[in-house]
Amino acid sequence: MSAGGSVEQLLRQVSPGRYDTYETYEALLQALAGSRLWMLLWNGQAGSPEAQYGNMEVAGYGYAPCVTSAQELAASGWNRAHEVVGGRDIASALFPDRWGIWLNPHAPGGGLGIPWLDLRRIAAGLDNLPPGPLRISEPALDIPQFYALLAQNAHHTPAVRSLRRAWVQPALGVPYLAIGLELYDAAPASVEAARAMMARSVGTVPEGLPVSSVAMSDDYDPVAMWLRRQSRPFFDRDAHVAGAAPTAAPGFGYGYPRAY
Repeated sequence: MSAGGSVEQLLRQVSPGRYDTYETYEALLQALAGSRLWMLLWNGQAGSPEAQYGNMEVAGYGYAPCVTSAQELAASGWNRAHEVVGGRDIASALFPDRWGIWLNPHAPGGGLGIPWLDLRRIAAGLDNLPPGPLRISEPALDIPQFYALLAQNAHHTPAVRSLRRAWVQPALGVPYLAIGLELYDAAPASVEAARAMMARSVGTVPEGLPVSSVAMSDDYDPVAMWLRRQSRPFFDRDAHVAGAAPTAAPGFGYGYPRAY
């Protein structure tokens, strides 16, 4: 699918620096996933070993500039080489290095940046990860029975090293309780043991309260990043304690540019 249609139409509906129309922004991400992008090369030619994307930094975050069609390429005045890449392919290539893309930087208003966390969502499937920016904070839920049972079940699950918790409010959709799972290893048997532990524990969760788990070993998950920096485990096998987590300041848009 060419990016020259729906992507450019949606771009006109999302103002740079303002992502408050989340439904439109989600539609833009969906369109990008199935579109082509004209990536601007600073060095080399498309397909050559020395090919290097252009780069720009905005609010401390790195972006690779690109344009959304051959027409926009001509309008940009770019006189170096370029490479045409599928949206999902470029998302998969850039997000592990924490690079986003910047769409049509030559356009009036300066174009629009797509942060690397949203490229991660495009690469993994938009329905598989919550839309950001995320509001993340300590849970204020009074559910001691669930936490006690979860800690007890974790104690009897040798693969589990520690448990943490966070309250997550996505940009779209319902808030949910996230449980951070730190395992001693990522072997399939360990992952399955942790999954079974969670399944045995969620029966005490109040009806209607969504609960999700996040791997603490995931270096790209914004909830895991927040948990590592802002919380203490409520179950810690190595410390032989199961104390309450401290109160941490709420985080908005964790892992996203502040202007997001």
